[in-house]
Amino acid sequence: MTNYIILAVLAIVSYLLGSVNFAIIISKIKQKDIRDVGSGNPGTLNMSRNFGLKIGLLTFFLDVLKGVLPTLISFFVFRKEFDITGNFNFSHLATYVCGFSAVLGHIYPIFLKFKGGKGIATTIGVFLICECTQGLAWASVVIMAIVAAVVFIYITEFGAMGSFIAITPPAISGGIRLYLLYGKIPEVSYLYIISCVMILLICFFTWFAHRKNIERMLAGEEHPTSIKQLLVKAKNKRKEKKYLKGK
Repeated sequence: MTNYIILAVLAIVSYLLGSVNFAIIISKIKQKDIRDVGSGNPGTLNMSRNFGLKIGLLTFFLDVLKGVLPTLISFFVFRKEFDITGNFNFSHLATYVCGFSAVLGHIYPIFLKFKGGKGIATTIGVFLICECTQGLAWASVVIMAIVAAVVFIYITEFGAMGSFIAITPPAISGGIRLYLLYGKIPEVSYLYIISCVMILLICFFTWFAHRKNIERMLAGEEHPTSIKQLLVKAKNKRKEKKYLKGK
């Protein structure tokens, strides 16, 4: 019972951390509100389009960190804890519960009247820890998915679809890993099922948050995300700074 109480506390803290929206904070420091420009989404791609690649990457890093921290903390807290049968490592449940809480906080933040971002970067942080803590083979799935997403966005300029590519393979690999570990142990089936449900909920809420993007893609009206243009803008800014310093 103590493990469940600790997990509940960590889940609440994870949700509150997820509710902190760095895109809005950074944009307001720059005297704008990201919700009023571009697509209106307070996330990495919209920040990159409106404030430049560096600010976009900073936003991405901070949002990833919101998924990394609660998931990593829950892993270390529960990595030596097992259920009463001694067959189920409690960290496999805790990481996904806390990860889901962080993603839920990002999408439905209590501090912003439950109107937040779309959760992709935070989800990447969650899956990064969930898979990387289980070995190189599982970690490679996350890394390859992120690379594939960047390449896809670079070529097609479809940011939302690239986001799905980044999170879907790690979700599938997580489900496969849990099945290989616990799928044939009836005594821990309820914990195994709950863990899988957490993975499904993470994917459901992130995909649901992109429903308008999907509608725009189908209608051919989606906002393009040109990594090429972002790189050109960043290069021109560096040249401009060098020129101004040399004057």
